[in-house]
Amino acid sequence: MSPPAGESTANAVVLPDYLRKTYTWAYLSHRTLPWLDRSLVVSAILWGNAGRLMRAAVAEFAPGQRVLQAACVYGAFSSMLAARVGESGALEVVDVAPIQIANVRRKLAHQRQAVARLADLSQPLGGATFDGVCCFFLLHEVPEDQRRRIVDNLLAAVEPGGKAVFVDYHRCTRWNPLAPVMNLVFRTLEPYAPSLLDTPIESMSARAGEFDWTHRTLFGGLYQHVVAVRRKA
Repeated sequence: MSPPAGESTANAVVLPDYLRKTYTWAYLSHRTLPWLDRSLVVSAILWGNAGRLMRAAVAEFAPGQRVLQAACVYGAFSSMLAARVGESGALEVVDVAPIQIANVRRKLAHQRQAVARLADLSQPLGGATFDGVCCFFLLHEVPEDQRRRIVDNLLAAVEPGGKAVFVDYHRCTRWNPLAPVMNLVFRTLEPYAPSLLDTPIESMSARAGEFDWTHRTLFGGLYQHVVAVRRKA
């Protein structure tokens, strides 16, 4: 799979400071990437829920659609999404890290309907629009100010009648036995997550009023699956 025409070069897209300082070990290291990109590891990180969360997100889209995936995802998610839209559709994966773009291009090499592009999602996306946008476990890893810009940019990329799908962490219910463990994880490994857990995603963009929103939580409130459908004019 070759890069899209007119793609920004690696020198033109600057890695955000928060990414380098907080997540080099997770997303920017050639040493850890091969281990973290294993389906078993992804499943373990999500307490055995990776498969069902991925399938639920992918099922929101239909064959033949043009879909934007916001940031690379470890495991088989991008391949699943590309297979869902099929050869009559198109998948575009956007990420700010060259190492992640190279990795997803390798995984999608045999799915010609998929391309990967280097770009910063907190910056305007150039006016391209899609039938669907999928944001899978990105928002909790982004500082609040940039998170709001990302949500706004993703909503702007949805065509009338299309949808944006957000799957991410949420505040656990009090009875969830994993609540103390996840609080520790967030304090030590995911410092930006707490500001997401109780904040409705639709509150992050002035464009939210153009959409109809549905929400559901899973696994004792630990995860949220949010769908925003843009109303037709």
